[in-house]
Amino acid sequence: MKINKKIAVSESGFVFDSSTGDSFSVNPIGIEIIEMIRDNKNEDEIKRELLDKYDVSVPVLEKSLSEFIGSLRNAKILED
Repeated sequence: MKINKKIAVSESGFVFDSSTGDSFSVNPIGIEIIEMIRDNKNEDEIKRELLDKYDVSVPVLEKSLSEFIGSLRNAKILED
């Protein structure tokens, strides 16, 4: 999985698709996840890093991460 090349992400969480003009906002953890994807980390690596950094249960993190990645795919931000 990788971020679409036409996607720009600001430090404040503004996500812009230059091919469609669509824009989205993500929170700081969303920015972290996008950066990890850009660093070629897979879903398991992302999950491990987030579990190490945040006080969250595995089921909650897995559900939230899966939903976030699904949202990125639906918005065409993420390519497989």
